[in-house]
Amino acid sequence: MPIATLSLHSLGYCCQKSPPFSLKSSFLSKPTKTQFSFAFKTTEKRPFSHIVSMSMEAGIGVMGTKLGMMSFFETDGTVVPVTVVGFREGNIVTQVKTSATDGYDAVQVGYRRVRDKKLTKPELGHLGKAGVIPMRHLQEFRLQSVGEFETGQKLAVEEIFKEGDLVDVSGTTIGKGFQGAVPGKPGNLLRITPAKIVGKNIPKS
Repeated sequence: MPIATLSLHSLGYCCQKSPPFSLKSSFLSKPTKTQFSFAFKTTEKRPFSHIVSMSMEAGIGVMGTKLGMMSFFETDGTVVPVTVVGFREGNIVTQVKTSATDGYDAVQVGYRRVRDKKLTKPELGHLGKAGVIPMRHLQEFRLQSVGEFETGQKLAVEEIFKEGDLVDVSGTTIGKGFQGAVPGKPGNLLRITPAKIVGKNIPKS
């Protein structure tokens, strides 16, 4: 039975269903460092593709948080890196936009509950009008029809995604500030010798 396997290097994720399509390139043995990437495991060879743009009407999506990494072993012993994505309190519909009122059909979803003082007054007013809890992240998904959604509705991941579904995943990495030569590029650590003890963390040319 097909199993969806995600492989990313980010902390914030936004998952969105995509229609099935054929991929000709083979799956790479190592995950790439691009912002958009996904892996999909089937009984045959795993296809791989870079997603440079997502459809404006691909479907509803949810937001999650990276919890960690693990490994998935195939029957032939191949090790596949897997990212574990968890879902905090949220994924609640905060606004439903229609062609009559906004010129297009879309659903706005909120994620990750925060304290009131973490939001601005306009944000609190917007969420308060919808009658939902204060949430940090708001994401809009364009749809062909929004009739099945209503403000305050909680999106259940198990109802949106099924085992074997192909999904679009995008991630945003948190800022890490100025890291210096060694944390930024570990290969810049010079070998310490009696003649060169000073300046061991100087970047190499």
